[in-house]
Amino acid sequence: MIRLVVYFLTVLGILVVGGFTIYLGCAFVGVPISASELIPYMGIMAVLGIGGSLISLFASKYSVKRSMRVQVISYPQNEAEKWLVETVAQLAKKKDVDMPEVGIYPSRTMNAFATGWNRNSALVAVSTGLLEKMNKRQVEAVLGHEMSHVSNGDMVTMTLIQGVVNTFVMVISSVLATVIAAAMSNNNGRRGSSSAISGPVYIVCQLLFGFLGAMVVSWFSRWREYRADAGSAEAVGAEGMISALSALGGETKPSEGEMNSSKTVQALCISSFNLGGLFATHPSLEDRIAALQKLK
Repeated sequence: MIRLVVYFLTVLGILVVGGFTIYLGCAFVGVPISASELIPYMGIMAVLGIGGSLISLFASKYSVKRSMRVQVISYPQNEAEKWLVETVAQLAKKKDVDMPEVGIYPSRTMNAFATGWNRNSALVAVSTGLLEKMNKRQVEAVLGHEMSHVSNGDMVTMTLIQGVVNTFVMVISSVLATVIAAAMSNNNGRRGSSSAISGPVYIVCQLLFGFLGAMVVSWFSRWREYRADAGSAEAVGAEGMISALSALGGETKPSEGEMNSSKTVQALCISSFNLGGLFATHPSLEDRIAALQKLK
């Protein structure tokens, strides 16, 4: 709840500063804009910036269940499912969070993810490939990693950061597009031509600042992976997490289902097949193992 309040205040601050900047910028270039023109415009950006991220947050469990074909374990059907549910329950107790839903999804790739709109209403799912190819110690470490995401509220924070970045990109693009278009149309003595100018400028600004914003979101995603690894090491031991990451390093390529999954789903997983760099959602497995070695 605190994160949601901070999020709303941050978005509101961005919108107020952006609206005020548009007002001053247009006045400075000699093409003042009225409040009746500005307020509805900023309201639309507020709806787009806040609404999109909140819909994504609250619909996350439902949409991921459908897209990844997750089978939630309501009643364990065998010893493997029973062990899986019991292990998650033990980790939930250690992490002081409510028991999440536990599920399995079909994929030859070793992977797992956690999602949900808050830490006490989460879903933790593992792939069939992970259960088949990893031993119990490694699976427990992976579950510790995912439960650390749940405990840290990473699903919420990640979504809200994306919402703030999206709002910032829209606002700053609108500020520059409006002011530049107003200045150019005023210089040409044709105020009515501003809309024809602002559209292309807005698109260019969206691409530029969206590119930069993606770097920020990717950096946070990488940081939260290190923190979740450390949380797993604290819960079940660093050696188990190192062993699990080493096993993940043996994967040569993702399965067809994961190659076709959205970037949002890929960012949720414990392992991503994105190449390293500023836009990678996960650090390299080598860097993660090196960080865990320091915790031993």
